[in-house]
Amino acid sequence: MTEARPPFPPFDLDSAIAKVQAAEDAWNSRDPQRVSLAYTEDSAWRNREQFIYGRQAIVEFLTAKWERELDYVLRKSLWGFRENRIAVRFQYEWHDHDGRWFRSYGNELWEFDDRGLMRRREASINDVPISESDRRYFGPRPDEERGAGHEIPLQ
Repeated sequence: MTEARPPFPPFDLDSAIAKVQAAEDAWNSRDPQRVSLAYTEDSAWRNREQFIYGRQAIVEFLTAKWERELDYVLRKSLWGFRENRIAVRFQYEWHDHDGRWFRSYGNELWEFDDRGLMRRREASINDVPISESDRRYFGPRPDEERGAGHEIPLQ
């Protein structure tokens, strides 16, 4: 059995914010194995137009993603929560092998099991080309912003 991942549902404001911050931290590690451990063995994802099932497929997907999306850095913001579900807004920046920069905007819907593992993730994402000078994010969230549920700019 997989280790539990607190906080556990049902979520309140503080535990939902903590869950979002933990996800942001894990994804910013760009370590597919580390990220995958927050999901159930049979986790189901819709990521853009792709459907991904199971932890091993998550590792494979993230490995390929971070081979394409270089210098990836992410910000997540709590949008809402109820019982065992959390809705998140996010933005991340990255560049391709040709040095072109992008900001990707998206929304995620998460559903958790009783052990605090995510069993379902649905992500809608759009990529917008940006110039390198338009970048906002240059590494993990500063300490003074961690866990505060800070909003991310609309554009």
